Amino acid sequence: MADADVNPGAPLYGEPISLDRAKAVMAAAEADAAREGWPMVIAIVDSGGNLVMLHRMDQAQLGSVQVAQQKAVTALQFRRPTRAFQDAIEQGGMHLRILALSNVLPLEGGLPLMREGRIIGAIGVSGMQSAQDAQVARAGLLVLV
Repeated sequence: MADADVNPGAPLYGEPISLDRAKAVMAAAEADAAREGWPMVIAIVDSGGNLVMLHRMDQAQLGSVQVAQQKAVTALQFRRPTRAFQDAIEQGGMHLRILALSNVLPLEGGLPLMREGRIIGAIGVSGMQSAQDAQVARAGLLVLV
C-alpha cells in the first residue's frame, strides 16, 4: 500500500534537506528574528528527523533549545504545521486527547519544509509567543518557494 493511500492528501517525504538549503532557511529565519529584536532558537531537521542545524541567538532562553527541536520534529512526523495541534486543543472536547501523545508539541512555530511537493525537513522556532515563533519559521520557509 502506498503512503498516499494511508493518509490521502498528505505530502510524501522526500530526500533530506541539503546543508546549503538548511543554511539558507536558517539565515532567513535568523534575519527576521534579528530585525524584530527577538532572541530565538531555530532548529532544522531533515526528512528523517535528524537535526541538521540549531542556532540559539544571543540571550535566547535555554528552555527554547529543546522546544524548537520538538516543534520541528512534530511538524515533520505529522506532516503538518504544529499550529494544527494548537488549534485542535483550543477546540477542546475530544481534541484534548492530543495532550496524551508524548511525541506532539501542540504549539505554533513548527513547519514542514517542502520542495517539489515533498517534505525535505522541518523548521521549529521557539523563544517568544507562538505567533512570533511562527512568523520567524515562515520567514525561513519562504526561501524554499
